Amino acid sequence: MVERWTKERRLERTRALLLDAAEEVFAEKGFAAATLDDIAHAAGYTKGAIYKHFSVKEELFLAVSDRYWRRYFDNFAEVLSNVTAVGPHELDRVAERWRRLSHDRGAEHAALGHEFTLYLLRNPEARARVAAKRLEVAEELAAFVAENLERVGGSLTITPRAFAQVLIATSDSVILGSQLDDIDLYRPILEMYLSVVKLP
Repeated sequence: MVERWTKERRLERTRALLLDAAEEVFAEKGFAAATLDDIAHAAGYTKGAIYKHFSVKEELFLAVSDRYWRRYFDNFAEVLSNVTAVGPHELDRVAERWRRLSHDRGAEHAALGHEFTLYLLRNPEARARVAAKRLEVAEELAAFVAENLERVGGSLTITPRAFAQVLIATSDSVILGSQLDDIDLYRPILEMYLSVVKLP
């Protein structure tokens, strides 16, 4: 028996295709140069389809970014699921996973994150429009970090939200620095992050 597509499933599929197209177009052209027409064309829809899901380009970009962070959460959750302590071996495993994910993602995506940050700094109205979503991502990351540290008996010497915001602010720079200068910054930055972690 063929399963019928409900309206909700069709909308969900359209949204996913738009996000796939947006991720590709933003990576290829950058945030500023990419247009909603470009993204709609790449997805095989009209611009009107985008407006059914996203009111402005910044909102679409943040949805792409949100999906990216969720992939990271899932990947690191897998690495951390069997961790019972935090030491050199665990840091090596996390660094290796981060390194592999970053290699798959490419420096263009990391540069895109910096471009969007500059765009928000130069456009206060856009910054105000997306402030709530950016905070939501930081709070979800903070909860993820706190939960995983608590599981191994650890805690932070700074607030989980501050830690999450540091992670968000530095992650793209670590990727770019590692690739541009052909050095490995993943393990050293993890050591720096660990400096604000209290372990039993």
